[in-house]
Amino acid sequence: MPALMIREDMPPGELRRLAKAERDLREARRLLAIAAALEGLSREVAARIAGMARQTLRDWVIRYNRGGLAGLLDDWGDGRPCRLTEGQQATLKAIVLQGPDPEVDGVSAWRLIDLCRIVRERFGVTYSEGGMGKLMRSLDLSWQTPRPQHAETDRAAQERFKKGASRKPSRRSRPTTRRPSGSRSGSKMRPG
Repeated sequence: MPALMIREDMPPGELRRLAKAERDLREARRLLAIAAALEGLSREVAARIAGMARQTLRDWVIRYNRGGLAGLLDDWGDGRPCRLTEGQQATLKAIVLQGPDPEVDGVSAWRLIDLCRIVRERFGVTYSEGGMGKLMRSLDLSWQTPRPQHAETDRAAQERFKKGASRKPSRRSRPTTRRPSGSRSGSKMRPG
């Protein structure tokens, strides 16, 4: 089978210069392999120089012929799209920021499993706890655990306590110190 032709709109020296300036090492290796093949080295030797298999070089030559330098870039894609629309994500973020109502929701702080339940009930989309955690991070929500509060907490009593605790202790409440005895040993002297 004859060797696959490589487009020659860019000379090998220019490809080597671009490879030297390239920050992505994988793309630089691809440029060097194509430059070596354009200079007349066998495909096997050119692939070995770049640290790849001959078939891999062939695949990159096909991409280079189709798209030029842009064909040598990694095309990772954007990944799986979010299952919630932007409007649903905004609604969920507002729910999280508002916080739960203990009487209605039955919890005093949102847990991931609670948010999974809410998303399933409101939007009909099922998330695992791990997926919900990733969604919360993508919405710029961090994991913060509020200090727990008892349902029957008396806030007025707490404020009175805080105000009373901020005063300096009176002279009478200070501990008294013993007067030193005449002895320097620290033990009591026996009469004698």
